[in-house]
Amino acid sequence: MADKTVNPVLKQVLELGPTLAFFLIYLRIRDETYVWGGTEYTGFIVSALIFVPILLIAMGILWMLTGKLSRMQVFTAFMVIFFGGLTAWFNDERFFKMKTSIVYGAMGGLLAIGLLRGQSYLQYVMEEFLPMEREGWMIFTRRLCAMFFALAIANEIIWRTQSTDLWVKLETFAFPAVLFVFLWVQIIGLQKYLIDDPEADKG
Repeated sequence: MADKTVNPVLKQVLELGPTLAFFLIYLRIRDETYVWGGTEYTGFIVSALIFVPILLIAMGILWMLTGKLSRMQVFTAFMVIFFGGLTAWFNDERFFKMKTSIVYGAMGGLLAIGLLRGQSYLQYVMEEFLPMEREGWMIFTRRLCAMFFALAIANEIIWRTQSTDLWVKLETFAFPAVLFVFLWVQIIGLQKYLIDDPEADKG
């Protein structure tokens, strides 16, 4: 079945919108306390719980429009549901905060496994969109692997030592921005490895 096309702006809204919604909801209710079933929940925990269905709805719409979801999107959704559930069950916001470390750590770990096997799993995922020589992919993969581990460590340090307000802001804006800039710099820096004609390279 051919992949469906979708407006790129709408696609970005569906992918980034839930995180922005979480940020806005948190700003609105961060100082509130809610009592359900005799248990008090902070505004942060309530925001995290509201984020789960928003994310699932956005992913459902994206799946209906495109006919597919990436494995990373599915994995991220699972982690959000799982750690959102733990956050609610134990009434402990730390579970939701450590989710980010585990997601980045898992992505870095997967790339590291491929590197240990002399392979670039990143190439398998992105080669169709970014034709590049194998040497370039290995360099790109090593750097991105290190970046994912660095983000995981940074998240652990930040949520354990800084305020929830700062963590939410960094989680919503700083981490994605840092990763975007890093990827952009890498693509520019690896221009010499790009393949203009993938078919010609195979010959």
